[in-house]
Amino acid sequence: MSQKQYLKMLEKEIQKINQQIDLKIIHGEDYRKEARDHKLLLKKVRYNTRKGFFKSLTERLFSRPLKFQF
Repeated sequence: MSQKQYLKMLEKEIQKINQQIDLKIIHGEDYRKEARDHKLLLKKVRYNTRKGFFKSLTERLFSRPLKFQF
């Protein structure tokens, strides 16, 4: 499974859990377990989409063309 497919699967799972949480909120039920699962899935998404500090810094610095004024 590629990383793209894995992230897509996590997104679908997050959406499914969000629907379950919404229904439980509407019915006034406890949704602690679903909230925990949601938090765990978000952590997995962030872990798989993170960039290193220096990589993101260099992308921010060098993504725009440099303007020199004389």
